[in-house]
Amino acid sequence: MTHDHDDAPPHGHHHHAPSSQRRLIAALALTLSFAGVEAVAGWWSGSLALLGDAGHMLTDSLALGLAAAASMLANRPPSKRHSYGLGRTEILAALANALVMLLLVALISAEAVKRLQEPVAVQGLAVIGVAAIGLGVNLVAAWLLAGGRDNLNVRAALLHVMGDLLGSVAALVSGVVILYTDWTTIDPILSLIIVGLILFSSLRVLREALHALMEGVPPQFDLAEVGRALAAVEGVESVHDLHIWSLSASHSALSAHVVLRDAADWPEILDALEALLRERFRIEHFTLQPESQTRRIGLERLGLGGESD
Repeated sequence: MTHDHDDAPPHGHHHHAPSSQRRLIAALALTLSFAGVEAVAGWWSGSLALLGDAGHMLTDSLALGLAAAASMLANRPPSKRHSYGLGRTEILAALANALVMLLLVALISAEAVKRLQEPVAVQGLAVIGVAAIGLGVNLVAAWLLAGGRDNLNVRAALLHVMGDLLGSVAALVSGVVILYTDWTTIDPILSLIIVGLILFSSLRVLREALHALMEGVPPQFDLAEVGRALAAVEGVESVHDLHIWSLSASHSALSAHVVLRDAADWPEILDALEALLRERFRIEHFTLQPESQTRRIGLERLGLGGESD
């Protein structure tokens, strides 16, 4: 008999989605409203750091819009065509945003190298003013998204905003240096430092998104630890065929075969397993297959037994 337990359809994530959506939409409004102003100021002043920051904010607006749309789709209930719902759209959005950041890193790096070879005059005072405002906008946007860091989709959007925040810092510092020393080379140098930091974070989000799409065990779980915890429940002899995977950017599912010492105790054991999964591991959707020791031994003799955890 297979026991599939899920009391919070779809998969217990409705109560998290509205909060993520509000954070994403508020951050989107902030970044989009300032991106155009910063782009014009960067073009007028000749600052690559400022133009790069404007580019970050524009892509951030698109990234935040994509993340918000994915969050809305993920909140839709399961259907006959999508029995798990559309939670994976958040992971796809995170993957897309990471790829966009990698493209942006390549473009800014190429332009920075060109500026190192052929310096361009930069209006330091204009850069300072616009970058200071941009820094404030990015700080507010980052604060809005920081509360949803347990969600890969929100974290990918936060990556864009943090890139903008660092870009604003770079533009501010380069503006001050240029204003007082006229050393314009600082502008592309700081840009290269910032894109290096962004590259590291982008590759990490990209790796996590690909891992989730390949049904990998979510990084917050140790498969062996979960198996040992389940096997330690009173009345459980062993656990095998244990699998954990991501349903969405912040919710996971589990399936396992549970070998019982006495099949008659299954209702009480199930309650204990349910409490363990929900309270200790925060897993709301799980499928547990009870097995008797006799059946398990028979399967092993036939060479059909699964691996125990």
